[in-house]
Amino acid sequence: MDYGLAGKVVVITGAGSGIGLATARAFVTEGASVVGGDLEPAALSRLTGPGSVTAVTLDLAGAQGPTALASAALRSYGRVDVLVNNLGVAPYRQGFLHITDEDWRATLEINLLSMVRACRAVIPAMIEQGGGVIISLASDAGRQPDPFFADYALSKAAVLSLSKTLSMEFGSHGIRVNTVSPGPTHTAALDAFIGRLSQDLGLPADQGLDHFAKVMRRLALGRVNTPEEVAGVILFLASSQSRQVTGADYTVNAGSTRFV
Repeated sequence: MDYGLAGKVVVITGAGSGIGLATARAFVTEGASVVGGDLEPAALSRLTGPGSVTAVTLDLAGAQGPTALASAALRSYGRVDVLVNNLGVAPYRQGFLHITDEDWRATLEINLLSMVRACRAVIPAMIEQGGGVIISLASDAGRQPDPFFADYALSKAAVLSLSKTLSMEFGSHGIRVNTVSPGPTHTAALDAFIGRLSQDLGLPADQGLDHFAKVMRRLALGRVNTPEEVAGVILFLASSQSRQVTGADYTVNAGSTRFV
C-alpha cells in the first residue's frame, strides 16, 4: 500500500523510546523526514531508512520545548506536514486524595500543555502551506478513567476534547486532526508495572504479563499491544489513505472489555 508519505516532514514529540520511537521508525521506512524531540534521543538518532532523522535533545515539558522542536523542522525543511503528539507520562497513584497540586500540574504540563504548545507552533505553518495532519496520543483512560491514574485519565480526556475542537476549527484549512487511544502497550513503563505486579502475585514476569492481559484487563485478543502496532495506526492516519478522516479517535486496545 502506498501511504504517500515519502518526502513528508514529520515532527514527533517524545520520539526517543516506546511508541514514539516505533512511530519515527515507521515514518523513516516510508521515506519521510522525521524531526523528533526527546530528553534522551540516542536511539532515535540511530534510525536509518529511505527517509531521514533529525534528533533534537530538549525538554518538551518546558514552555519553549515544543516551539523549539517545530522551529527546528521549519528551519531545515520550511514546512511541517505531520505532527505526532506522543509525549506523556502515566504515574501510578494510590488514589485521588494522594494526588497533590504539584502532581496535577506536572501531569497536565506534560500530557496536555505539550500538545497545546506543539499544535500552536505548527498550525500557522500548516495553514500557510494549505494543510497538514495532527495526530495526538490519547488513551483508553480518557473515556474510562481509573482511580489509580486520575490525573493521567483527565489529561487524556482533555486531549480527546481538544483534538475534536481543532478538527472543527481548522478543517477548512485542510488540516486533519485525529487521536489514537492505545490500551496497554509493551513499553518500559508497562514492564516496570508488570514487574511489581508479578512480584505481588508471586509469578514469573511472563506469567504476570499474561495474567494482566487475560484476567485483569480481559483483552479479547489475549495480549497487550506492541509499540509497532500502535505506530501502524498512526501511519495510516497520517497517510493519503485517510484523507477523509478527521475528528476521529482510533482505539488500539486488543478489544479490552473494560472500555467502549
